[in-house]
Amino acid sequence: MNTVFLLVVLVATAGWITSTVTLRVQGLQLKADRMERRLALVLDHFGIEEPEPAGMDEVRALIREDRLISAVKVYRRITGAGLAEAKLAVDELAAAAGRAADRPRSD
Repeated sequence: MNTVFLLVVLVATAGWITSTVTLRVQGLQLKADRMERRLALVLDHFGIEEPEPAGMDEVRALIREDRLISAVKVYRRITGAGLAEAKLAVDELAAAAGRAADRPRSD
């Protein structure tokens, strides 16, 4: 009986800790998002552009060769972006370069 009671208490405590940590992380994410928006406004106000990550020349070279999948992989590696964000960025670069970004390519 004592073992069951102890197990119930431990599970309840773990649930409480998990929910508390989750709420705290969500609050910190909201604050970080708000700070990013404010920083973007300040940079825009002063006309400051974020420097391009090193390695973008390689991404552009792959786009010129119509190797869009490889370009997405390299973009992800150098920026740490997720797949969707990297594909969107490569598609935009390809469109600016006059490449058919929606055309499927195999690398």
